[in-house]
Amino acid sequence: MPIQATRFDRLQRQGAQVLSGSFQGSWRRRSVGVLALLFGFYAGQNVTSWWLQTIGQRPLVVLSVVLLLELVVRIRTRVVQCRPALGWLVLDNLRIGLVYAVVLEAFKLGS
Repeated sequence: MPIQATRFDRLQRQGAQVLSGSFQGSWRRRSVGVLALLFGFYAGQNVTSWWLQTIGQRPLVVLSVVLLLELVVRIRTRVVQCRPALGWLVLDNLRIGLVYAVVLEAFKLGS
């Protein structure tokens, strides 16, 4: 039975291609991608809590992080059209790790 080429099917294929694209290529590209993901998680766990301690205002810290991440996403979508260079891969994985750490921290706090 042939698979129908629906919009949802194309979206799934593009999503899988984007996700697997981060870990394809040479060992250097893969290892730098994984290291950037782990460093983003580290930054999300430690730097944001340090920044929160320094500033003391949770809404300001959250707004700053969201604006910074949104700025990175907007710049990336305008600049990169095909397979991203190593720098953009690092930036994407840093962003993913940071968001994962912040969301995980929110679930731990129950807020």
